[in-house]
Amino acid sequence: MNDDWRLQVDFRADGAVDALHDRLDAQELEHDLSEAFHDRVIVSRNGTTLFLYAGDREQAEKVRELVIRLTAEDEEEVEIDFRRWHPLSLEWEPADEPLPEDAAAMAAEHQEKIAKEREETEEQAYPRYEVQVEMPSRDEADAFADRFRSEGLPTVRRWHVVLIGVADEDAAAALAERVRGEVPAGAKVAVAGTLREAEDDMPSPFALLRALGG
Repeated sequence: MNDDWRLQVDFRADGAVDALHDRLDAQELEHDLSEAFHDRVIVSRNGTTLFLYAGDREQAEKVRELVIRLTAEDEEEVEIDFRRWHPLSLEWEPADEPLPEDAAAMAAEHQEKIAKEREETEEQAYPRYEVQVEMPSRDEADAFADRFRSEGLPTVRRWHVVLIGVADEDAAAALAERVRGEVPAGAKVAVAGTLREAEDDMPSPFALLRALGG
């Protein structure tokens, strides 16, 4: 099974980031790396930080060893943060933190996640999730939006699309189930993170590391 593992490499200067990226991407490294990595590794840059994404722990540790060696050769001081994507908290957690192994542990972590989402929604004053409803017509969308505004839910209508904001994933799922029972035939209903939430979490554009490709 493919997991998501991430190395965050923080530099002090842009030039050092460029140097490491160039060395990772250099064609002459391809032979050395092809035996170490079975899947393609992806790199993303944000200012003086590089993010390297791998498919399993062994691959990620090989990447870390390579980064440590190359930055040492360049006499660059870096900070490396090694994390794994947590499927319940939906956050990057420390790599050595164990995942839940039974139903009770999974349920407890889910409730912690929902509580955290509700707290963040209250602090940030915007919903983390939205139910997206595409209505057959503008008039139907307008009436539908008014109904949810009257219930005190943050609601936006643009043309014949209605967006209803909610605080957490469970609330979004429950509202979407309700909406599907109330919309007319031909309407489309989906759940997504809000645009602002997506912009907050969006990484810089990805670039494939040719040297790490299989």
